[in-house]
Amino acid sequence: MSLLDYSAYEIAEKIQRGELSAVEVLEAALARIAAVDGRPGTLDYGELTPEDQSKVHAFITLTADRARQQAESVDMRRKAGEKLGPLAGVPITIKDIFCLKGVRSTAASRILSNFEAPYTATPVERLEAAGAVTLGKVNLDEFTYGSSSESSAYQPSTRNPWDPSRVPGGSSGGSAAAVAAGEGWLSLGTDTGGSIRQPAAFCGVVGLKPTYGRVSRYGLIAFGSSLDCPGPVARDVRDAALMLSVIAGSDPRDSTAANLPVPDYLASLDRGVKGLRIGLSPDFMRIAFPDPETGEIVTENLANEICDVTLRAADLLAAEGAEIVEHVPLPNIAFGIPVYFVISRVEASSNLHRFDGVKYGYRTDEDYSDLHEMYRKTRAEGFGPEPKLRILMGMYVSAAQYSEHYYQRALKVRSMIRADFNAAFDPQGPYRLDALLAPTTPTPAFKMGDIYGDSVLMQYADQFTVPANHAGVPAISLPGGLSSEALPIGLQIIAPDFAEPTLFRAGYAFEQATANEAWRQAKPRVLVEAGL
Repeated sequence: MSLLDYSAYEIAEKIQRGELSAVEVLEAALARIAAVDGRPGTLDYGELTPEDQSKVHAFITLTADRARQQAESVDMRRKAGEKLGPLAGVPITIKDIFCLKGVRSTAASRILSNFEAPYTATPVERLEAAGAVTLGKVNLDEFTYGSSSESSAYQPSTRNPWDPSRVPGGSSGGSAAAVAAGEGWLSLGTDTGGSIRQPAAFCGVVGLKPTYGRVSRYGLIAFGSSLDCPGPVARDVRDAALMLSVIAGSDPRDSTAANLPVPDYLASLDRGVKGLRIGLSPDFMRIAFPDPETGEIVTENLANEICDVTLRAADLLAAEGAEIVEHVPLPNIAFGIPVYFVISRVEASSNLHRFDGVKYGYRTDEDYSDLHEMYRKTRAEGFGPEPKLRILMGMYVSAAQYSEHYYQRALKVRSMIRADFNAAFDPQGPYRLDALLAPTTPTPAFKMGDIYGDSVLMQYADQFTVPANHAGVPAISLPGGLSSEALPIGLQIIAPDFAEPTLFRAGYAFEQATANEAWRQAKPRVLVEAGL
């Protein structure tokens, strides 16, 4: 068994017992990166070569020297008999939307291309305090605006390890691809409308969106402040539970972080699902999207292979003792994407106003006559198409003459989506669910370039993930099987507020029930072709 085949939990245990050194583990991760990642994303990338098209390109910034210092420190502390943290020596990656002191933090945008953060984000700080070794910053959609990672200003953008001609998902595409390709054991991502779970589904890994407020957002470069959730990307459910136990908790620097105790997430894993009521909703088995010519909403059933993964998971969990509750109505989730379009754009527009070339970040080299001209030229050069679109749309729908028609109405519909989940999870209601079971995405990973540039169609890749963001509830995506084209299909479990232990119980039970199935043995193409 290769060292890279162990889980993060197992790696940390072996380092703590002295069976492995942190430096040894780090060098294995760096060797994997050298074998499969290719050149990191840059602003001046030139032409893509055939080799570029076969590599993963997860990284923007690789911090190998810093990582070696961290690994050496872990080994020195172990030899000195000091108590090590729960992630001691585990190599991780960080989505380049989090600040890391002294390291370039770009948000995958030209406008932050020269920004070195003066402080470290709370979740990153907690991971490193627990002994994790940070390999570097990984790629994403610019400012997290997208569902494919193609909009990054840093090219080559990340590719899917299962098929490099396909997208890894987004915006945490670099995080999911790095974990899937074995370039580090864990990654810290963010989920605003599905940006952890959707790429996790596309890349065949586990991704968790915690309850809003469960993890501090301090040091996160904000997209939609009422929606953003930092969370783990991992190889399996136990690793995700381990990582959440480290990053969760209150934070005096973030007033939205919940002041609640953090449970022992690992303790709930092996409790099984006996007695849990797990729901299936027909509203998660079809998609609704606007016809590009008429604008009318069209409803279509999902492909059989997507539905079958969810229904088979329900059968397996029922065999383990769960009670499956069918026909749970969630009628308002069909409006999740239109609501997201409005609310996220208003919040993004507000957050983007701080990037003006005055205090930090990129500033135009062209001549300008006054401050306003400097703003205009800096933003025109520094922002890519997606941030510009969000600024324009956010300002439009929040303008006084349109706010009631768009923004205020969107807030009301978001409340209706939350009410749907409240009714499903109400312990005194007709369904009394402990969790909901659903597909993560309507399709497996799509080809690069297929829908890039169509921001409406791109957004509908998140149709099944965004409702949990509107409701603020936790949700996890885990590998459910492979498509007819040997691409990962994601399975999603959603639970009430702060019921992450229930997600881990159900997810772990599904992993155990399918542990010996053939699809579990399949490897991403980039690893097979590299002989790894």
